[in-house]
Amino acid sequence: MKLLRLKITDPAGFRSLPTGFEHHFRTEWSLQDELAHPEGFAPFVCAGPNGSGKSNLLEILAAIFFQIEILRVRRSFLPEVLQEEALDFSPAAFELEYMIRAPRKYLRPGGSIWAKVTITKGMVEPISIRWMNQDEFEVDAETNEGLAEIIFPEYVIGYSSGENEILSLPFFKMRFVQFDEYWNALSRQLTYPGHPETRLAYLDSGSSQAILLCNLLFQDDATLQPFREDIGINELNEFRIILRRSVSLEPDQLADFAIEDENQDQSIDAIISHNPALRAETDLYGVTRYRINLLELLEGDDKSSLIVSALKRCATLYYVDESADTLILDYWVNDATKQAFRENFGGSARTLFQAFQVLLTLNLYSVTSSLKADLYKSTSHYVSETVPVLASDQRIMRFKYVRFRKQGAAEPIMLKELSDGEHQLLHSLGLCLLFRDTNSLILLDEPETHFNPSWRANFVSRLRQCLPVNGDVEQEMLITTHSPFLISDSKPEKVLVFVKDQQAGDVRISHPNYNTLGASINKITMNTFGKRETIGGHAQALLDEMRARFERGEEDKDALVAEIQQQLGESVEKMLLVKAILDRTQDGKGEEQR
Repeated sequence: MKLLRLKITDPAGFRSLPTGFEHHFRTEWSLQDELAHPEGFAPFVCAGPNGSGKSNLLEILAAIFFQIEILRVRRSFLPEVLQEEALDFSPAAFELEYMIRAPRKYLRPGGSIWAKVTITKGMVEPISIRWMNQDEFEVDAETNEGLAEIIFPEYVIGYSSGENEILSLPFFKMRFVQFDEYWNALSRQLTYPGHPETRLAYLDSGSSQAILLCNLLFQDDATLQPFREDIGINELNEFRIILRRSVSLEPDQLADFAIEDENQDQSIDAIISHNPALRAETDLYGVTRYRINLLELLEGDDKSSLIVSALKRCATLYYVDESADTLILDYWVNDATKQAFRENFGGSARTLFQAFQVLLTLNLYSVTSSLKADLYKSTSHYVSETVPVLASDQRIMRFKYVRFRKQGAAEPIMLKELSDGEHQLLHSLGLCLLFRDTNSLILLDEPETHFNPSWRANFVSRLRQCLPVNGDVEQEMLITTHSPFLISDSKPEKVLVFVKDQQAGDVRISHPNYNTLGASINKITMNTFGKRETIGGHAQALLDEMRARFERGEEDKDALVAEIQQQLGESVEKMLLVKAILDRTQDGKGEEQR
């Protein structure tokens, strides 16, 4: 995928990006040069001061594709607030242009491999999607068969470090859409594909175990080399999956399971007997309670995606805790375990990850319809705080005892024992490995905040390792950062420098006016981040105080130089001050001799 142009025409703007904001990601000249001389994967690096609008650029791209996904997926099961005529999401008006590689089966001999797409939305007009060069591909023009497969990113992936939720909002809403999709299939006894219908995926701390497991179970040693070199992860040792099958259902929730034929009996007993996911239980006091098996469509019948059955076949052992109606699957990992996962999940780490996505999404079962409606309309960055956090034994799916061997550790360690930086590296590199063979848009919001300097210096190289050149796919990635190391590994046309006018509120994006590739960290710090000093603020204050003492001329120069040498470490600033003192001393001696 190659982004070309984004413009905001919504009079309200979008976050800190004002109306009229426009950015050309590639000029016509740079695009032609990029197509003629491809150099492999290279992300757009978004740099600038805090609050300059970097994250909002990523967020608006996610928000636009959220709107497109809501229109693309089946709308019948969505709540009214998400129906087409009710779409009033921000941004309300925009223009987006990009190119994306088409799958081989749609290519004409000698024709283009790039589909050119323009997506626009006006304040009162619906989204308009134009495939500018459709006649250059083998597509049925009447049915538009393959339209979504060609012109949309296969996935839009988001990741944000720490508690920063600026990017997560549209992805967070999409998780509820995914849950509603499954709930609709369960209540209507429809088939379910075993993977999310929607293409947006947000990989946060809740998915860290799934990311690690999928990669360690499927990837070969060469692919996992970044994990080996930086974090020292060796082999996966063991893990447990706990699946809670059934949960309580309130009588009023049974309305969702009403029999579609209105002429049939719609009593509670009839509804329960009609749907195998439902059951009624009478306790010792004669009180009838209702339960639903949320895994019904995943356990292996003619409507099932067979996820649970596949996980059973891969397990070293499994058993059911009847008292809690819970399935426990234990995995002692060896070559046979890995082979079983490959055979049962199509040889694809991503297929297993999507199965985990489905199961983890079921943990949203406790969110009420009214709360979901509020969340769908929310513009807050803190929507996750309104969603109830389930106790571990109330979750439908959870991992436990994820242990692996790590270099330097005598015994296997658990994932939660890793540092914040190690978790961040596993997330960002792990998601790249999972989606490396897709035409996807990847949005990383400050993924390196907890990295040590060495990891920051190597981060772009690690990304290139995880996303190697592949003639059939190409990812587009945007990274926000405050690290000069990422800029030093990027050409200037791939570096977006953000500046915000604090009075007018305007956000401006420019490219550095010097060659950033291979530039020193000092030069980047001074030219891109506007910091001329190479030392900390406290050290600079000490140095300024010593300079002032020197300028007053009241102290012994040799003693002052000795004090500077003793108190301060090596730096350009220290060297310049010492040189100024010594030069003044030599000048003074020259005057005396004359």
